Amino acid sequence: MDPALLSQRIGNQVRSMRLSRGHTQAQLAQLAGTTRQKLIEIEHGSLSVAMNAYARVFAALGSEVKLVPVSMPTLEEVGDLFNE
Repeated sequence: MDPALLSQRIGNQVRSMRLSRGHTQAQLAQLAGTTRQKLIEIEHGSLSVAMNAYARVFAALGSEVKLVPVSMPTLEEVGDLFNE
C-alpha cells in the first residue's frame, strides 16, 4: 500500500475521532502535549510527522493502533492523492 494513502487514512481517522469526542484541534493538541500545527499535519496525512507525535495524539484520544490487512482504497481516497 502507498505510504501516502496509509498516512491519509490515519489522519482521517484521527480527525473523525477528534470530532466525535467534541474536541477542537487546539484542545486535542493541548491534551496530547503537541502543537495545533502538528495535529493539522497528522490530520492531513503528512509523511514527515514523527511517530512520537502520533503516539501522543492516539493516547490523548484514548485509542491504540491495530494492524489489519490492507483494503482497497476508495475512489475518493485515490482521487485525493491526485489533488495534493
